[in-house]
Amino acid sequence: MAYTYWLPDESGNKVDYTTESNSVIIVGANGAGKSKLGAWIEQRDFAKVHRIAAQRGISFNKNIPLKNYTEAENLVLFGESDAKNPNVYKKGNRWGWNEHAEYTTRMIIDFEYVLAALLAMNANEEHDYVVAVKEAKVNRETYPNPPTTVIEKLFHIWDEVLPQRKLSLEDSKFYSSFTKDGDEVKYSATEMSDGERSVLYLAAQVLCVPENKILIMDEPELHLHPSIMNRLWKALEQYRPDCLFIYITHDLQFASMHSHAEKIWIKEYDGHNWKLQIIEGIDLPEELLLEIMGSRKNVIFVEGERNSYDTQLYSELYPDYHIVPCGSCTQVIARTKAFRNNSDLHECQVYGIIDRDYRSDYEIEKYKEQGIYTIGVAEVENLFLVEELIRLMAKQFGEDVDVAWHNVKQYVVEVRFNNQINGQICESVVSEIKYRLSSAEISKVDENKAKESLETVLSSIDYDQIKTTQETKFQQVLDEGDYTNVLRVFNQKSLSKSIGHFLGVDNRQYCEKVINLLQGIKHDEIVSALSPYLPTEIPR
Repeated sequence: MAYTYWLPDESGNKVDYTTESNSVIIVGANGAGKSKLGAWIEQRDFAKVHRIAAQRGISFNKNIPLKNYTEAENLVLFGESDAKNPNVYKKGNRWGWNEHAEYTTRMIIDFEYVLAALLAMNANEEHDYVVAVKEAKVNRETYPNPPTTVIEKLFHIWDEVLPQRKLSLEDSKFYSSFTKDGDEVKYSATEMSDGERSVLYLAAQVLCVPENKILIMDEPELHLHPSIMNRLWKALEQYRPDCLFIYITHDLQFASMHSHAEKIWIKEYDGHNWKLQIIEGIDLPEELLLEIMGSRKNVIFVEGERNSYDTQLYSELYPDYHIVPCGSCTQVIARTKAFRNNSDLHECQVYGIIDRDYRSDYEIEKYKEQGIYTIGVAEVENLFLVEELIRLMAKQFGEDVDVAWHNVKQYVVEVRFNNQINGQICESVVSEIKYRLSSAEISKVDENKAKESLETVLSSIDYDQIKTTQETKFQQVLDEGDYTNVLRVFNQKSLSKSIGHFLGVDNRQYCEKVINLLQGIKHDEIVSALSPYLPTEIPR
């Protein structure tokens, strides 16, 4: 089934779009004009579009005033019981009659109307079935199968979304119940949690509207726990395949998990017009793409996870950037390349920062061509060991600065690096061979060419020559005793957690204390201490 909807171009003109999916998600940052865009879509055809506002009340009285379906439907759709010409009224009662109708700010309090419409629709369905059975009896025909009523659909949806609670209807009143210690605990729907009442309200809204509507859902995540949000909307889409759902949200997790939906990003809003980008056919992690689009900041991909030293340090060292942890250096490299190659999807500068590790100067220069830079030490943990920071921390912790610095330097160079140099040389040799193999071009013409090119690559890799080069490099660093150069080549993550006692603090707490001071009273001083080791190519 094809669905038609419309969006504004950059001049505010209506442009029609067609989709095979019955859900579209519009994402944008706060202040991107998302709600105003939803109102704009509705205003192009008030009769076709039903918009559920972000400002929605989810309270109602226990006793629901019963109405006929037409009256209740009009109250839900138009805000008045007799809406003979909604295009003229422009849903005035629903959105307010002031000079500039409150299309995005008015609090909609229609829960009782929605439930009344649902009950009236259910009564009509049951009445129609009884009439059909009586006609069949009179005509001596086979009785028709009973329909799945709208209330039964509501119960099915509820069971899919909140299986731990049972929804029931008694004497036109809704109840929820659960089992505790073998006994049923029942309570009125008016006493439900915000999440339960939201599920009831939204499901009833969607089920009671007429066929073939465009349903605009502003902030679909409101009052809903992430664990049930996608289950609810996917269930509602299945029960209303005649309708097109347009979600307007800043919840990127919802947008990403709703994988079958078409995605539209609000790139820019100047208060009158929008710049929109349809996201399609891009081989990138969708949640990450949406996250970057919504951040409005330039981006730096880094190693580690969200609570790693990489993320904590770089977030403070580059406060004007959106720091995205990628786990491995491989992912940093891949994502930086991907986003720089798809610059039409965003308007931000994208960089990558990786540890120096055992990389050669040639490899480091090649990465620079792709916007990927290394720090001035072997790995991020070594930033906690640079001389400028050691002296600053010794002073902060009340230690003799020169003594503390001398002890740390002697321990790092003469004890740790000297005793581990052979292992470091071995790892650097392996790293260099892996890099040469990964950057080699193997022919894809045929099997013979592939084998031939592989043999050429392998023959060009001289293990003994690589080992000699690495031995010379590491031995020279050790012989010179240059502390800065040692930190550039020495890869040992545990090193930063072994020097705290030289500064008067617990070894295990040293890095955390640095982070706390960086995020607090010593921010500027620590930033100054670490700045010489950051890539100069990334503006700060």
